Amino acid sequence: MSSTNPKTYAAVTSRKVAFLGLGVMGHPMAGHLALAGHQVTVYNRSAAKAAAWCAEFASTAAPRQAATPRLAAAGADMVFCCVGNDDDLRSVVLGADGALAGMKPGAVLVDHTTASATVARELYAAAKALGLHFIDAPVSGGQGGAQNGALTVMCGGDAAAFEAVQSVGMAFAKAFTLMGESGAGQLTKMVNQICIAGLVQGLSEAIAFGQKAGLDMNLALDVIGKGAAQSWQLDNRGKTMVADKFEFGFAVDWMRKDLGLVLDEAKHNGARLPVTALVDQFYSDVQAMGGRRWDTSSLIKRLK
Repeated sequence: MSSTNPKTYAAVTSRKVAFLGLGVMGHPMAGHLALAGHQVTVYNRSAAKAAAWCAEFASTAAPRQAATPRLAAAGADMVFCCVGNDDDLRSVVLGADGALAGMKPGAVLVDHTTASATVARELYAAAKALGLHFIDAPVSGGQGGAQNGALTVMCGGDAAAFEAVQSVGMAFAKAFTLMGESGAGQLTKMVNQICIAGLVQGLSEAIAFGQKAGLDMNLALDVIGKGAAQSWQLDNRGKTMVADKFEFGFAVDWMRKDLGLVLDEAKHNGARLPVTALVDQFYSDVQAMGGRRWDTSSLIKRLK
């Protein structure tokens, strides 16, 4: 959690919520829910992480940990989830110990995992058959956005369910938007990742070119950042790329997972993504260089 830029929480009715998955994103997201005044029960595959989270937020409204997703979801008005991939998501949502088995009628499950649109639609149907609601709600903003409560959340699902959770989810977000029916949130996240892949490769080539040409690249980035080349990636990653630092959150392994989802979806809808496919292979090169945990701006390492 950030201490330099504390989050200001809007006044909302305290709700009973659950959060499944306390990784680098889920831990601070669940923390913002607790700090906003909600009663939070957490579940994590590693129980020690859940215990540590409860200890960290012990001063909030009676945080609890549960042994299974089903027990965490019991009695909750809404259940938030942020895990690794489609299979992880199914493991915490479906089955005898899954969240859907414990949720009360009318409750909403909000999934912040970056997953496939296919699994989003699958879980939406499974929830609906039980009289429950499911919103696919992947996020953008990385670890820093999660810590500062400033994530951008893109949602797919029914409008009524979305409206029920939006004000609560704003505890960890700066934007929480309904994009369309089930799966639309995941598809929007894919658009986001396509944009980032192309931007980072272009920025990498620009910096590498400028360095070869003998320019002061920190000064060059300051100058072009005031013109049409400006972007979040330039503002936040340009100078760290010049400094050969790649320890800023979203890892290459995660980006390759996301781009795999993008390329699989493109096979189904017929979209042509030549640049995205190429950058995905460039990230494979970075993995082979030992950069699996470097952040996504490490594409420039291939060019040095």
